[in-house]
Amino acid sequence: MRDPMSNHSPADQAPIPTGPVAPARWAASYEEEPTQASAPPQANGMTALKPFGWAKDNLFNTPLNTVLTLACLGLLWLVVPPMANWLLLNASWSGSSEACREAAGACWSVIVVKHRLIFFGTYPYDEQWRPFLACALFVAMLGASGVRAFWRPWLAGAWALTLLGMGVLMWGGVAGLSYVPNDRWGGLPITLMLSVFSIAIAFPLSILLALGRQSSLPAIRTFCVGFIETMRGVPLVSVLFMASVMFPLFLPEGVTVDKLLRALAGMTLFTAAYLAEAVRGGLQAIPKGQYEAADALGLSYWQKTVLIVLPQALRIVIPPIVNQFISAFKDTSLVTIVGLYDLLTAATVATTDPEWRPYFAEVYVFAGLMFWIFCFSMSRYSQWLERLANRYNRR
Repeated sequence: MRDPMSNHSPADQAPIPTGPVAPARWAASYEEEPTQASAPPQANGMTALKPFGWAKDNLFNTPLNTVLTLACLGLLWLVVPPMANWLLLNASWSGSSEACREAAGACWSVIVVKHRLIFFGTYPYDEQWRPFLACALFVAMLGASGVRAFWRPWLAGAWALTLLGMGVLMWGGVAGLSYVPNDRWGGLPITLMLSVFSIAIAFPLSILLALGRQSSLPAIRTFCVGFIETMRGVPLVSVLFMASVMFPLFLPEGVTVDKLLRALAGMTLFTAAYLAEAVRGGLQAIPKGQYEAADALGLSYWQKTVLIVLPQALRIVIPPIVNQFISAFKDTSLVTIVGLYDLLTAATVATTDPEWRPYFAEVYVFAGLMFWIFCFSMSRYSQWLERLANRYNRR
């Protein structure tokens, strides 16, 4: 007899089979949830990913997909083999420009000959070990900062020592090092310093701007809205032009600001405006209940913002933030209009040599590869951060 206090039928109270289940019975047991019944589990508990089966299900499952797949395969057949021949098989890897003229492929000898100009610009030739060591320290600290085990207070001290060491190495003038003014800097050090410092300074500034835009105080909200919309309404080239040409006109006579510092300030303000909008999107995505719960706990505004709101908001907007980081890294190429030689500009200078001028394509391919390495690394790191944040969110 059915228990009158129970809402389940006798069929619902049947014991759940624990051993191997026949497909028909398994599908019937999931009759109330057809979306789960459409994919029966495999015998080994894993989804089968056989290459031919995957291709049949995803590439040739419809006539249209079959035509598109064959068209893509034909395009790859036309493009990939000639490109591989030009890039690798028929390329010239060493020797003079005469050897490159006899080769049927790319001339990578130009990179071997001009790599110091591409990486370090017009920095004195005999002192180029200094920017090399500075870049190595900088990249090593960036890599260490990305490891979660190193997220300790001593990391801030390590960064301070690294920046001090970079300044000593790049400028010199102490410890027996000759002084090199920053108008001789160029290449990879300029790209790394402008991008990393502008991002590092712009990120906290963008959080303040995003919070200020949502402030209930009219003066703060108006200032933040005006700043963000002004910066977003003009191109970065005009901001750099204003920082390089117009800003010195408003300074008192005899007072000047370094050109590199002015470019850094322009890029920082420009990046902060775009990052602020990304952060504001994250703030608006926080449910109202989170604010009410924080208010119920009696937390102050900054306690609520720092402990509850910002961690959730920043986790949500990791992709657009990293997208803006990548954009800022690539925007360093625009500083050439204010007379700074970044990696791309130094590569362009390397192509002005008449002997190697016909091989400018190889130089730009190499510069593009350098940019891709850094941008792809940032992209992969952001995906790792997202997985880490989602793992803690599931807990």
